[in-house]
Amino acid sequence: MRAQLHPGHWGPVTATLDWCEANYQFSRYVAEVSNTFSNIFFILVSVYGARVSSQNSLPSRYLIGFAGCALVGVGSFAFHATLLYEAQLADELPMIYVGNFFVAILLESEPGFGFKSAYSKAVAIGALLFDILFTISYLVYRNPVYHQCVFAALMLGTVAREAYLLRWSEASRRIPDKKKSLIVGLLRTGAVMFLFAFFLWNLDNIFCAPWTRVKQAAGWPAAFFLEGHAWWHIFTVLLTLSVKDDHRKYTTSYRYGLPVIVHTSRADRKD
Repeated sequence: MRAQLHPGHWGPVTATLDWCEANYQFSRYVAEVSNTFSNIFFILVSVYGARVSSQNSLPSRYLIGFAGCALVGVGSFAFHATLLYEAQLADELPMIYVGNFFVAILLESEPGFGFKSAYSKAVAIGALLFDILFTISYLVYRNPVYHQCVFAALMLGTVAREAYLLRWSEASRRIPDKKKSLIVGLLRTGAVMFLFAFFLWNLDNIFCAPWTRVKQAAGWPAAFFLEGHAWWHIFTVLLTLSVKDDHRKYTTSYRYGLPVIVHTSRADRKD
């Protein structure tokens, strides 16, 4: 267990993970301040993505995806605030559900993206069965490394499917080279951000003792910005601001320095 400076309102730690941040440093109601409140950014970006999706008439699956991301943020907030096992599940299970949902969207690539064909329905049923089986297995085998490996596999599957769609699929031949280059650039940036976030997360895990001394030497409020897992929250949610749909109907714009997908009719009006 990490250093605990105050008795916690939520009782002893029951989660199978306890991060590098000292527990209950400033309040008996919040176990990990930085890891907890970094999720506010996570939730706000998810809400912003849902708003942009609605404004640009994106299909409902994107609203569902952003709602799922917001749910992950809420669960993560509860987990890091309490370090209770039930709250840990509220964080970790939605991570798998949302990651699996994104993989299903990428696998369903028929015109219209409506999950109406036999193949599309098989993808949806397969995704649902995957979620059910993972939930049961994780409740039985409470090893967080198992969860992390499954989540990593989903992320790798997402990258592999995106690479296939952009380079080798029949649909890739219909995408202009200029737009394809833009998409590849965004995905490359996203991959770098994800790897950097993963590096910061593991910096916490592997080098917790020496990194804690660095944070103690820095003091507050500087130490608030030195929690690697908190930066994991921030960088990973930024990856959700890209979507897949008909390249003729959508283009990329930037708002507040972030890439977002906008309908071409709205982009033309702004020009």
